[in-house]
Amino acid sequence: MRTEGDFIKINEWLMPLSWLYGIGVRIRNWMFDIGMLKSQSYDIPIISVGNITVGGSGKTPHVEYLINLLHDKLKIGVLSRGYKRKSHGYVLAHKDTTMPEIGDEPYQMRRKFDDIYVAVDRNRRNGIDRLTHDDETKDIDVILLDDAYQHRYVKPGINILLVDYHRLIIYDKLLPAGRMREPQEGKSRADIVIVTKCPKDLKPMEYRVLKRAMNLYPYQELYFTTLQYETLKPVFEGERKPISSLPKDINILLLTGIASPQQMIVDLQPVSKNITPVIFGDHHQFTAADIERVCQTFDSMPSPKMIITTEKDATRLTHTGDIPDDVKKNIYALPIRIKFMQDGEDEFNNKIISYVRKNSRNSILAKKKDDHKS
Repeated sequence: MRTEGDFIKINEWLMPLSWLYGIGVRIRNWMFDIGMLKSQSYDIPIISVGNITVGGSGKTPHVEYLINLLHDKLKIGVLSRGYKRKSHGYVLAHKDTTMPEIGDEPYQMRRKFDDIYVAVDRNRRNGIDRLTHDDETKDIDVILLDDAYQHRYVKPGINILLVDYHRLIIYDKLLPAGRMREPQEGKSRADIVIVTKCPKDLKPMEYRVLKRAMNLYPYQELYFTTLQYETLKPVFEGERKPISSLPKDINILLLTGIASPQQMIVDLQPVSKNITPVIFGDHHQFTAADIERVCQTFDSMPSPKMIITTEKDATRLTHTGDIPDDVKKNIYALPIRIKFMQDGEDEFNNKIISYVRKNSRNSILAKKKDDHKS
């Protein structure tokens, strides 16, 4: 089993630059702490999900968990920056909105949940104002901020910090030597800390070690989640396939453009001993040359074989031309969802629902609260 911190690589020769970067970040945080820079609160429930490292902590599946928890009772809006999108300013996603207009992660959520609002805006204050005041979206009950932990101009009601088990912040360093966006003391702003991507077989002693290592304040709550893989979905054509139904001699080309593909490689090893990773950078836009490389690699692999990718990468592949039909039929996306460990799910759910109920303006939950008071 891999251990915590095992995917961390520190570029020691860049430490002087990290020191300078840290000075700038600490000054900025200090200016917010003393009120020189202002954080704005809102009269609508706002839940932020983010991290203090660059990419790969599982933000999207955790936001999707919150959507699944709340969307039957509430009108949800997800507000994201829309990283690497081709548009500018505020964009509200509609049925015909394309991936380049809003970015791969917002596009993925809009496709999976057609009964929520998904908007992108680099200026989160402006995005919140538009969602809460535009006629099309003003019936919104709760806003989920995707990747906004460093966006301190907005003060969320619940601030959720995600920490990758394989890249614990206690072992990492600031950019550019490591991958931390701010010093680890920035975790003090979190109401909830979730250690993500945990191995499924963590021992009680390991939980205790992690709790001590995270060194949280009494007002902060700590949870642990692991990844659960669901049925493989064809990206272009074909039928769904339970991952357990794959032949034991299957050869897998694992195609990823995400920040931390290592955990996926580890998790697929029990499925196949023959995994060929083809790895690109996070949010990579696939080119014709990339597709040619993938096809050549796939052609060289013996049968039986298939291509497995992530849901996020699948959204970009569907907007990529030049994929031969005989390759398309072998490309499958592997959906993931999170599972709380140590029986933490009910406690987490109750905390989120209780917060929304107490702070909602016009939701069903708010009505129930008022009825109870009367």
